[in-house]
Parts: sequence; C-alpha cells; structure tokens
Amino acid sequence: MEIPVPKGQNGQLLIRTVASLISSGTERMMVEFSKASYLEKARQQPDKVKQVLQKIKSDGLVETYSKIKTTLDQPLPLGYCNTGVVVDSGVPEFKNGDRVISNGPHAEYVRVPKQLCAKIPDGVDYAVASFTIPSAVGLQGIRLLQPLIGETVAVFGLGLIGLLSVQILKANGCRVIGIDTNSDRCKLAGEFGAQTVDLSAGQNPIQNAMNLTNGIGVDGVLVTAATESDEVMHQAAEMSRKQGRIVLVGVVGLNLRREDFYKKELTFQVSASYGPGRYDPSYEEEGHDYPLAYVRWTEQRNFEAVLALMGTGVLDPKPLITHSFELKDAAEAYNSLVDPNSLGIALSYPQDPTDLDLGLMRTVSLPHNTRDNNICTGNPKVSFLGAGNYANSVLIPAFKTAGADLRIVASSGGFSAVSAGKKFGFSKTTTDEQILFNDADTETVVVATRHDTHAEFVLEALRAGKNVFVEKPLCLNLDELSKIKSVVDEPSRLEPLVLMVGFNRRFAPQIKKIKELLRDITVPKSFIMTVNAGALPPDHWTQDTNVGGGRIAGEACHFIDLLRFLAGTSISEYSCHMMDSESGDSATIQLAFRDGSVGSIHYFANGNKAFPKERLEVFADGGILQLDNFTKLTGFGGRTRVNKIALSAFLIP
Repeated sequence: MEIPVPKGQNGQLLIRTVASLISSGTERMMVEFSKASYLEKARQQPDKVKQVLQKIKSDGLVETYSKIKTTLDQPLPLGYCNTGVVVDSGVPEFKNGDRVISNGPHAEYVRVPKQLCAKIPDGVDYAVASFTIPSAVGLQGIRLLQPLIGETVAVFGLGLIGLLSVQILKANGCRVIGIDTNSDRCKLAGEFGAQTVDLSAGQNPIQNAMNLTNGIGVDGVLVTAATESDEVMHQAAEMSRKQGRIVLVGVVGLNLRREDFYKKELTFQVSASYGPGRYDPSYEEEGHDYPLAYVRWTEQRNFEAVLALMGTGVLDPKPLITHSFELKDAAEAYNSLVDPNSLGIALSYPQDPTDLDLGLMRTVSLPHNTRDNNICTGNPKVSFLGAGNYANSVLIPAFKTAGADLRIVASSGGFSAVSAGKKFGFSKTTTDEQILFNDADTETVVVATRHDTHAEFVLEALRAGKNVFVEKPLCLNLDELSKIKSVVDEPSRLEPLVLMVGFNRRFAPQIKKIKELLRDITVPKSFIMTVNAGALPPDHWTQDTNVGGGRIAGEACHFIDLLRFLAGTSISEYSCHMMDSESGDSATIQLAFRDGSVGSIHYFANGNKAFPKERLEVFADGGILQLDNFTKLTGFGGRTRVNKIALSAFLIP
C-alpha cells in the first residue's frame, strides 16, 4: 500500500528503512489468525466474544455490528523489527544520519518514539541489527530467570526467540538444553553450543534433562514455545530442580497442575515483551525514562545490550536468516512463512536519494470513484483531519451519505488515512495538515483528532477561511476558547464562517420527540442524566488532562449541551462534585437554568454494564419521561397534556 511519509514530531524519530525482519513465529500467527473464519476467531478470543455480547445488550445489535465491521475493515501494519537511518530527529539524543533500530513496521519510512529506538554500533550491519527486537524479548525473559554462571537452563521451543536466547544464555556462562519438535532447529541450537532434545525423534525431555544434570534437574526453564497444549508447562515443571524457576516468553496452555509446583516450590513468571516500559504510555509515547539506578534494564537499554553483544560477535543472528527478499517481493516473503523451516525472513529496501524532498512524499493521490462518492456539482467539499475509529465508523459515513464531496483526509501516521481514503472515496490523503488548510477547493474541515489538538486545528482552519465541524470538546481551556472566539468574531470577515461542535445527543430522534413534548410547558423542569460510562484505565489518553482533558471535560460535555438544549435557555449557575477515585472520572454536575429549571448529570465510571449506558429522566408539570440509550422512551402518567402525549410516546418504537 502506498501511504504518505509520516510527519516528524517532537519526541519521535522519522527513519528511512534499510532492512527489516519478518519474525516467523509472531507474524505467522497473525497471518493465520487473519485468515481464520469469524467462528474460529471467536473461539480463539472468548473474552472478546463476551464483550461483544455485552455491547449488544447495552448498545443494540446494529450499532455493535457497525463498530465490529469498522474494526475488521481496518488493515493492520505488520512487523516490529526495523532498521534504518534517521532523517528527521525530534529529540536531542539522536541526530539525522544515525543508524538505528526500532520496533517500526515493514515500511520505507517509519515514525517511532525515541524510547523504542537504539543506535546501531559500528560493524553491525542492518540485517543483523534487525534481530534486536526478538533478541530483546528473549533477553528480558532471561533477566527474569536470573541464571548464574554454571547453571543449567532449558529452552523449550527453538524458534527465532528460542535460538537467540540459546546464544545469550551461552554468553552468560550457562549450560543450555534446547528442546523442539524440529530436527533442523535442534541442529542449529547444537551449533550454538546447546545440548538438544529432538522431540520428533521420540527423545524424552525430562529424562534427558535429568541425565544431563545428574538427576538434580535444571535450574531454570525458558519457555519460548507456541502451542495450546498444557504439556509444555507440565514437562517444564517435571524437569526442574527443587526451587527452580520457570519463565514464560511464548504462548502455551496454562492449565497448571498444582502438584507440579507445590512439591518443588517452583517459581513461575510471565515475561512482558522487551522489558520494563513496555505498554507504559508515559515511557513509550511521552518519553519519560525510568531512572537507571532503580530500573537498570528498560526495554531501550535491553535493545542496547543486545546490540552490544552483536558488536562483539557473541550474539550472531546470521545463521537464522533462512530467506531474503526485496520489499517489492514482500508478498512472496510472506508466502515463505508456510515453510516449517523458516526462521528469520530478511527484507531489504530500495534506497532513495539523500536529497529527496520528503514534503512531496507526504501527500498521495487516491483512485477517485466518482459514482461511489456521489459527487454532484455544488455539493459541499469537505476534508477530514483524523481518521480514527469514530471518524471511520460515524463521521465520514455521515458526511458521505449527506452527499459531501470528500476531498482530503489527513492523519499524522498516514496509514489510517489511506485506509479511510480508499474506503470512502477521498481524492487525496496526507500527513501534512497544511496541505488540507491550503486546499482552495476545501470548504469545510472536520477535526476528528485527539482533544489537545482541537483548538490549534480549529484556529488554523478558521484563519484559512474554512467552515469547521470539530468533535467535542471544542478546546481544553478558557485561553484556547478566547482565541477561537476572537477569530470567529473578527469584524473584517466578509462572509461568516460556520463553527459547529459535534454535540450529537441533541439530534437523536427520541430527543427531538422529547423537545416537542416539552414545547408548550412553561413551568420549570427537572432533568436527571445518568451516564454509566464504564471504567477506563488511568493511563488511557482520555484520562490525561493535557491530552484528553479528562473524561469530564472531554466527554461529559455532551450532556451539558443536551440539558441546555432541552431547557431551551442558558445556564445561570453550576457546580461539580468529583468522587474521590484514581482517575477522577466520576462526578455529579449540578446545573441551574435562567427559567428556574434544574439539571443533574451523574457521570459515573464505577457502575455495571448491565445497566443502561445513558439514561435521561425529565420531570415536568406532573409527568415523567424516561429515555434509555436514546432508543426506548417511556412516559409515566398524569392528567396534563404533556403526560397524555408522553404516554403515546411510549407506544412509538
């Protein structure tokens, strides 16, 4: 797929790829999963099936199906073993021209946070360095195993990570036993200095381990196998000495037998990928390193340790390269995964001239299907900033259905925008938002990016003379709001621009019905909005006040707008009471309106999914309306006009 070159960002490196590695184990699993039927996918992910069933209960079948389909339609970039040259450094630790490794995907240009990169030592070529990531996975498992010089360690599973781990363990002064069902891989492990157990030849791993340790048992077992069987863990326990250690790096069945661990007091631990920092947004995305004195080996420092071993020749991945391809033959490279003897599949990349203008490569024209895009002369010309899940599942389809001429779709990384562009019929895709603002044909810009970018993009779009539809919230603080207001109110503007915030609850059909039912009620009303928002982890981007604004500012604003719409007048007073919690995402907001109406918004993250996600209750002139999830409207009796109409609303689906 041709995608725009990502735009450089602070804290990240833009890298021109020289070589990358297809990891036979991990990527084979991903390809096989992608080819599986929906039924087989469901069988492999029972937890996600439960989530789907629960979502159907809370959101309905149609919306659930739509979201699942959008997710399944999103292509997934493959690969995590990349090497290349820095062409745009956003950090002082790296400079342009540095040779680096990263966990970027298979692509000619990748943009990667600095903590997921490391410099390649002189004398280590790109193809060898591309083994850094799987080597670091093995190294982290070994660190957890804590092997000592002279100890005996069994490596169960001699795939790519297993064979790299054998070399690292030998460098650590350990005796190593390599166990696998593949004779060729056992032979390779033997060449690296390991004693081997060939399961395909009927050799008994437990008996062999006992023979090699004079009946004591191995000091540690590193499980790097991939199998659904529970037998691997049973055998690992059986071959271990008393108080031995077992660390799981691979994916195996985990129906553990208590007696295996109880009688020997074995320890068991699961290793998390490359090391400390993995899956921590503060470390990986925001660049906050862990102090070396307290966390000696982070994932980045594991990368550096592996590269140092490669630099001395102690770790030599070259024998593990079983296939080599150029990028243009990537499809053939992936076909080689069916070869049971494939291990490291090396990809090499064409090298562009050093004076190539990256700016020209940040925009890609897309095949334009006029009929599919429903383009008519005079239809509004709309461009999108952001192509995430919500844009793909809700906003872009809505604009397309309304007949918009879809012009340009932009995203910072490029991949999601190309996918959306091809799916919905955009003319171009770009990673440079200025292309969009400078496009003379674009009349309206839709901002569907992360919350902390909304104000900046709204201001740029308005200054460029574009109408703007921005997803909520409009901005994150009063200073941003003041700047936006000053641009909107500029007296020199010849024609007024439209600025609309994506507060969508007020447009729900049943809300319109409630608004009509309340139209002739002149006495004050009471509104109670209960939002069963559900829990999000504290490190989710929406919880970050600097990025998402927090869930109250970033999401509860929907319901402030809704109650203001139903009240039909402005807010005169407000108060907010936050519940004491780790994330501060549960609160009660009290509103008073100028006509004497009152409203309460209960935004809670500590509820249960069995309860409606969003419930609105309206008390007015002796009658009550209750709306669940914007689909089921119930009226409660009385003799006034509003209640008679409300009762009839109950009969309307």
